[in-house]
Amino acid sequence: MPTADARILPQGTALVADTGMVGPRDSVLGIDPAIIVARYLDHLPRRFEVAAGVVQFNSVVVEIDDATGSARSIERLDREWTP
Repeated sequence: MPTADARILPQGTALVADTGMVGPRDSVLGIDPAIIVARYLDHLPRRFEVAAGVVQFNSVVVEIDDATGSARSIERLDREWTP
């Protein structure tokens, strides 16, 4: 769950603390959760495998003033894709 705090600071810097991620939505940082849980429980190495399912794309779009280099606007761009 991304932090939705995108804003422009007083001197024109675009700020967002966390944009989210690009990868499988139902995962642990993109990895199949069953693998992560098993590693946690038994401390044995396992090959990481990318989780399947809906993919999320979280990002921000920043409009920059060419003359000043300051941010004019910042907005979230979040999408989902089902393979």
